[in-house]
Amino acid sequence: MTHKIAVLPGDGIGPEIVEQASRVMTALGLDLVLETAQVGGRAYDLHGHPLPPETLELAKASDAILFGAVGDWKYDALPRELRPEQALLGLRKSLGLFANLRPAILYPQLADASTLKPEVVSGLDILIVRELTGDIYFGQPRGVREATEGPFKGERQGFDTMHYAESEVRRIAHVAFEAAQKRQKRLCSVDKANVLETSQFWRDIVIEVAKEYPDVELSHMYVDNAAMQLVRAPKAFDVIVTGNMFGDILSDAAAMLTGSIGMLPSASLNERNQGMYEPSHGSAPDIAGQNIANPLATILSAAMLLRYSLNRADAADRVEAAVQAVLEQGLRTPDILSEGTTQVSTSEMGDAVLKALK
Repeated sequence: MTHKIAVLPGDGIGPEIVEQASRVMTALGLDLVLETAQVGGRAYDLHGHPLPPETLELAKASDAILFGAVGDWKYDALPRELRPEQALLGLRKSLGLFANLRPAILYPQLADASTLKPEVVSGLDILIVRELTGDIYFGQPRGVREATEGPFKGERQGFDTMHYAESEVRRIAHVAFEAAQKRQKRLCSVDKANVLETSQFWRDIVIEVAKEYPDVELSHMYVDNAAMQLVRAPKAFDVIVTGNMFGDILSDAAAMLTGSIGMLPSASLNERNQGMYEPSHGSAPDIAGQNIANPLATILSAAMLLRYSLNRADAADRVEAAVQAVLEQGLRTPDILSEGTTQVSTSEMGDAVLKALK
């Protein structure tokens, strides 16, 4: 069966790292059709919009999307609706990509690359399940208005709305519980139920869903405590499920436990397991074009694409084993370089993974 993959490199280092992941996918010998389109700032420069209609249509018609990164400081002065990041939000919303899976795994070869003590992070293997299409990022109404009450009445006031519907909470909870069943059967739901009505509602629904998964141990934690525990005792977590805003923050914090955000892949799935796969890091325009960016997070994102959207766990295992082999050889891009290892470029790291695949 032929699978169509939309390749959206984006801005900054996006084209460099996506190129390496595309090479790896092509080398697997699967029946894949990779079709490239512009997104983000580059799309704005060419088409006047960060998510042109032809790019969105390609994404909708594909089995999966391999995404690089979007964003550059030179676009910061644009109206919000035309900034590169709106492409990412638009794809998530249009495709219904409600479940974001972010594994945070510390490979044994990189134990010294983490800023935390090796005994704290060695053996780390966390999965953060983040709800992706609701919460304060998408809630309406929002904007700037004149305050009509309170101590600042009459002043300009910025406002956003946080809310979740019951079905939104239920579906992300099911994804998290099912993921926990395949791991250590421990799920921690993170909220701020002591302050926010939305969080208390979230907690109540998660508790109801838990009745369908008696084999999974459910716990709850306030987000501020969760942030502290991630750097204090991260191995106490197995699977974390949380809302959009909290997940955005916690997943980046978890990324640094592994030594470099350049090592962390992610998957964003809809109810049909159509997914968008991207590294957890940003576009890093300050190093774009220098051939020094770490492509491993993008290559590992391609492995997640194979596993979740194409049901090719065998191919995903091959890619992940090749990454392990390259790390075992001591090859490192600058972000994970340590004493006794060998620095390589973006393309050289891609070459090494391809060689390990064979």
